[in-house]
Amino acid sequence: MTLTQIDLRGRDFIALADYTQEELYTLLKVARDLKEKQKAGTPEQPLKGKTLGMIFEKSSTRTRVSFEVGMYQLGGQALFLSKNDIQIGRGETIEDTAQVLSRYVDGIMIRTYAHRTVIDLARAATVPVINGLSDLNHPCQALADYMTVLEKKGRLEGLKVAYIGDGNNMAHSLMMGGAKFGMHVAVATPEGYEVDPEVAKQSKEFAEQHGASITLTHDPKEAVADADVIYTDVWASMGFEEEQKEREKAFHSYQVNEALAKYAKGDYLFMHCLPAHRGEEVSAGVIDGSNSIIFDQAENRLHAQKAIMALTMCN
Repeated sequence: MTLTQIDLRGRDFIALADYTQEELYTLLKVARDLKEKQKAGTPEQPLKGKTLGMIFEKSSTRTRVSFEVGMYQLGGQALFLSKNDIQIGRGETIEDTAQVLSRYVDGIMIRTYAHRTVIDLARAATVPVINGLSDLNHPCQALADYMTVLEKKGRLEGLKVAYIGDGNNMAHSLMMGGAKFGMHVAVATPEGYEVDPEVAKQSKEFAEQHGASITLTHDPKEAVADADVIYTDVWASMGFEEEQKEREKAFHSYQVNEALAKYAKGDYLFMHCLPAHRGEEVSAGVIDGSNSIIFDQAENRLHAQKAIMALTMCN
């Protein structure tokens, strides 16, 4: 594996806010290196003999498959642990679970609801903890997204990313990561569905440090104007399904469609973390059009997460 002066061994990966710009670029560099070698048929296996425990309180397609395949390609193995398979489902504390699993595995990935669960797990565990998703952050997805933009545009600094929709975990991670990479991130949400104020404050502080900017608005056209990237997500994330009808009314003017996309640059990239609902948050013409790179994003979850695991779990 590519050697680097950045030493991430033993580090948790909970939020992009926890990593410096140099560390994030190191992760992207290693991700691209591992991707190239895998496709060339010369894969590296720095995690041979190691095991990742994967706690799933939320189901997933991309998260489970990409982490399992990633560990296999790195020479290790992954254990799928649903909340019904382990004692968390019967009331065992997250702290006890963390300490027990730390005696068995070399790293823990968790996909859950409350962000506090990830924090408590990481504090109690003695092995690296990776946030596969929480209600506050989705750092693995955002890292893969920025890897994809870098591949397509050749740079990150100075680009504008427009996020349209719910001020959720995806918006938070894009803001924090974009600010760290020196990008201009504009987020357009309906009233009442804004991003977390503390995340916004922190992201703006990062932006000031890296010559970037964070714009928060209720106007999708303002956000998309001259954008290099247009990003959206489902209107009702997992756990908010009972609000679907209410959200459809609040978000009806926030669909990413051909009319809205005309305000972006002609060579804009369309991105979506998936799963997508065509006809709701995005039109079929946009998501299936020539500007869409949604499946490149999905693939890069594998490579970005391999870099995270390789650098945090290696000897």
